[in-house]
Amino acid sequence: MRVGMHVSIAGGICRAIDRAEESRAETIQLFASAPQRWAVRFPEPEETAQFRTRCEAAGIYPVFLHALYLINLGSPSPEVVRKSVESLTSYMSVAEQIGAAGVVLHTGSHKGRGLDAVLEQVTEAVGRVLTRSDQKIWLIIENCAGMGNEIGATFSELGQLVKSVNDHRVKVCLDTQHTFAAGYDLTTAQGLDEMLAEFEREVGLERLVVVHANDSKVPCGAAVDRHENIGEGYIGIEAFERILSHPALQETPFILEVPGIDGHGPDKANLDLLKRMRPAVAPRVRE
Repeated sequence: MRVGMHVSIAGGICRAIDRAEESRAETIQLFASAPQRWAVRFPEPEETAQFRTRCEAAGIYPVFLHALYLINLGSPSPEVVRKSVESLTSYMSVAEQIGAAGVVLHTGSHKGRGLDAVLEQVTEAVGRVLTRSDQKIWLIIENCAGMGNEIGATFSELGQLVKSVNDHRVKVCLDTQHTFAAGYDLTTAQGLDEMLAEFEREVGLERLVVVHANDSKVPCGAAVDRHENIGEGYIGIEAFERILSHPALQETPFILEVPGIDGHGPDKANLDLLKRMRPAVAPRVRE
């Protein structure tokens, strides 16, 4: 299990590696551009080459991009859907250039129409993105907390999306805070087992490629997206110890998106806490 964090690219994409090394992150997630603007900045070839080289030298992998917050594939506005597809396609291209595994996506909101009403539209939009993208790059749908008619708060909805698109490149990101806020109780061993069993049944654990490790400022079922530092929220230390030690998650990278001890984002203190929680690697026995 590799643990890491979302890192800023302020000052250039290679500055993300500086920040990752300062905190000793083993895996990272980043935006390719300002998350609340449609414009996507493509890094220069020398930047991408340096980024790849430095990631390899530092042993930082896998790398994930997080798509813009403006994206809404379920929007009733054709213009918003068009911009969303273009932005996602650009991000998939940047992911290929920098050697990232894929792009994490908030699918958007159905605006009260329900998933059934927008499923064909979302499926067609995702298909357009994948048609224009490299075969090796994943499009990773993240589960949501359920606020504002968001698509994908339940594993049933995630499963519908995955099956409707029917492409091996479509994967899933599981956010612990979103899962908890959507009504899945992660604070008990039984609750965690039941959650993962439902995920396996509806989506398939083979689709799970990254976990966003975030505690919650709100109680279970509150349907609000509010991240908290590990152990300082309603999920709590004991629950995260169980999550990180669960056999089903041992090969899955964990990435922090917490506010940080000083309020400036994911930090070494939270990362060190996750490292202490993960199971120790058993020594190899010589044959």
